[in-house]
Amino acid sequence: MDNVQETILEIDLKALQHNFKYLKSRLHNNTKFLAVVKAFAYGSDAAEVAKYLEQLNIDYFAVAYTYEGVALRDAGITTPILVLHPQPISFDDIIKRCLEPSIYSQRVLDLFIASAEIHKQHNYPVHLKFNTGLNRLGFGQKDIPKIAQALSKTEAIKVTSLFSHLAESEVLDDTDFTKSQIESFTKIYKDVYATLSYKPFLHICNTSGIINYPEAHFDMVRSGIGLNGFGNDPEVNKHLKPIAALKTNISQIHHIKKGESLGYNRAFIAQEDTRTATLPLGHADGIKRQYGNKKGFVTINNQKAFILGNVCMDMIMVDVTNIKCKEGDQAIIFDDKHTAEDLAGQVNSISYELLTAVSQRVKRVIRR
Repeated sequence: MDNVQETILEIDLKALQHNFKYLKSRLHNNTKFLAVVKAFAYGSDAAEVAKYLEQLNIDYFAVAYTYEGVALRDAGITTPILVLHPQPISFDDIIKRCLEPSIYSQRVLDLFIASAEIHKQHNYPVHLKFNTGLNRLGFGQKDIPKIAQALSKTEAIKVTSLFSHLAESEVLDDTDFTKSQIESFTKIYKDVYATLSYKPFLHICNTSGIINYPEAHFDMVRSGIGLNGFGNDPEVNKHLKPIAALKTNISQIHHIKKGESLGYNRAFIAQEDTRTATLPLGHADGIKRQYGNKKGFVTINNQKAFILGNVCMDMIMVDVTNIKCKEGDQAIIFDDKHTAEDLAGQVNSISYELLTAVSQRVKRVIRR
């Protein structure tokens, strides 16, 4: 086992390649693939992940906010980038950096057209987002006439794609809602097509949609968590490899006698003589206060060491009473065996939340 000397997040690009190839194998040859790299590529390193995927001929990237897309452009990414939740204040930057906005309301449409016209754009690519049941962002079917009217009055923009977002594509014991979303999207795109002289491409499937609804792959699919090695299903997970591993080392070992306390608020009182190890990461690094008091564990020398007491800002303490270890030994928070999904599940959370919570002060180490 390689020993680490500080807290690091390892990013395995070969695992990323494996996941990309597996998900691509579920698609028709002509179906485009969009990689979602928002939130630092789900807590890893957006620039490194995007550069690697660009080498694998990814078709599109998506980010949540404009500054994330600007960062990718600054890193040299030239592949099209969809901004999923652009704010009007950033429209100038979107155009200057050749980013492609999701247009999800009449207000946003009108404001972006105005911005594109000011910048003397012609057929600037935009993507129309439709709400089919997630009820978060998006036009409704009733909005299509007004959209068509606005588009007919300008040549500054052109619709590149129409898309929507599935709400529960991973839930297989109730598929009716997802099927109704797909049906709604089908009606919407046919209505939009009737108002245009061209056909924007279509996408609705996320990672679980790729796996569970091949009939809805349309022209492109989107994946974020799947590329990171999680398929929202144990059977799917067997085919994927988590790309991130959070590792640290033991700073100090303490011997706490029965009746003594540990940590803030004396949240742990030893019921027997206890040997503890202090690790250099805490809630400022992404290990939230839901953990602790034996909720959650790290792995030291292939054994579980449960988190004791309250999680501190910069440290956690774990029980190593029955583990043969010494100061400087490696501790694994999560990796491809004890996964982020497993750890998150111990506090009724999900892999997405744990991965994206890993602080940017944690050093990223890229494994190629």
